[in-house]
Amino acid sequence: MDFRLTDDQRELRDAVRDYLAGEHGPETLRRLDAEGNRDPALWHGLVGMGMTGLLVSEADGGLGLGLVEAVLVAVELGRACVSEPVADTALVAAPLLDAAQRQAIAAGGLKVALAHPANPWIADLDQAGLLYGGGTALAPPEPQPLESVDPLRRLFAPIAVEPDDILLDRAALIAAAQLAGAAERMLDLATDYAKTREQFGQPIGSFQAVKHHLATVAVKLEFAKPVLWRAAYAAEAGHARAPIQISHAKIATTDAAILSAETAIQVHGAMGYTYEVDLHFWMKRCWALAGAWGDRAFHQRRIEDAVIGGAMAIGPDTTFESELHHG
Repeated sequence: MDFRLTDDQRELRDAVRDYLAGEHGPETLRRLDAEGNRDPALWHGLVGMGMTGLLVSEADGGLGLGLVEAVLVAVELGRACVSEPVADTALVAAPLLDAAQRQAIAAGGLKVALAHPANPWIADLDQAGLLYGGGTALAPPEPQPLESVDPLRRLFAPIAVEPDDILLDRAALIAAAQLAGAAERMLDLATDYAKTREQFGQPIGSFQAVKHHLATVAVKLEFAKPVLWRAAYAAEAGHARAPIQISHAKIATTDAAILSAETAIQVHGAMGYTYEVDLHFWMKRCWALAGAWGDRAFHQRRIEDAVIGGAMAIGPDTTFESELHHG
């Protein structure tokens, strides 16, 4: 199977990346941390870029793109450590709502909070025009703030809702994509630091031990990416095994992100733990996303149950291609 991006997909990725690099760099993260986490101007910028209408049909005022493109954008949101609820609202909730609600999302006038038993919190409930959970849209309850390991997340006490597998799978896939983007950014931060930090008269990046650590992260990330794209393609195509492939993607990107964070801290040395180093924003985001929409143990159990229970055949006769085109 060919997982290479099309020209249009590359243009979309590059446009989003360039925009976020200019509008949502480390200085913006520090300003948000100091001033209360949210800035309406950032939301309006995301709306102006068309991100809120990505999965909304053209007839409803959106771009009419698919889940693969949504994952592509979510990677860039993770790379830039975006905290505005564009992922939950536009990339997860929008396709699950009615036409009027989708139109409001595309226009930037509606933010949606998500509730599921897998999460002991609800993100951005204080700004939400509606709450989606248990397969239905609900009026948001009175928000009760909670603390988060990530200073740029706004979390609130959960409410009881029924499990919703469609919501869980979509949100887990988008979280996996953000983890991949964050892992890429932390690897870049560590690599850039290794090129400029000198010891014994030469950059530490010239030392074989440092090179090997960074290379290990790069390999881990490169192996996670096709798993993520496979899950996005399977989910968009409505393949029966898409939930298991999403679980695989969540595990693969979580492992890559955690390794990237640990390695970046090592490369930065003791100062890697400090607030003065930008790394901590992405590191904390990874910790938060790793436990969101099912932690590693949750998704590992899903895969084990499918394999051991016989729902997912394994072996030489069940390749990517036969599975997606004939399974």
